[in-house]
Amino acid sequence: MPQKTTRSTDSRAVGPPSTEELPTRLRLAIMRLARRLRQQAEPDLTPSMLSAMANIEYRQPVTLGQLAEAERVTPPTMSKIVGRLEDAKLVTRTVDPDDKRIQRLSLSHNGVKLIARNRSRKNAYLARKLRKLDPEEVAVLEEAVGVIEKILEDK
Repeated sequence: MPQKTTRSTDSRAVGPPSTEELPTRLRLAIMRLARRLRQQAEPDLTPSMLSAMANIEYRQPVTLGQLAEAERVTPPTMSKIVGRLEDAKLVTRTVDPDDKRIQRLSLSHNGVKLIARNRSRKNAYLARKLRKLDPEEVAVLEEAVGVIEKILEDK
């Protein structure tokens, strides 16, 4: 008797996925992709360090408290992460000119270069994978990215 093919083991299964199955498949695929992209990162930096750097780049200059809130960690945890980034000369602290009690974080020149290099490595990895797909698959993926972006916009 032939084995029954399920959508979870064969992406070529016919018919729309169930509303119970699709969230699981989507979540697992995104997690696997995120893991593969993390593997392309600089070997000496933790995912927490890279995430903090990306957040600093986006919000700079930013206070430690603002960064901790954005990263959803406690200020002491963020202080340790930022300390490691400072030791690596990837982040700089400056005193706020209006309030000397406040220190603001920015990426150093080396931090900016590292973030750019990290993004370039991840993009190159994805580009290699995309070149292996058929044009039709690339078109479907391009549409799917738009749908995922729409999902992410809806808080």
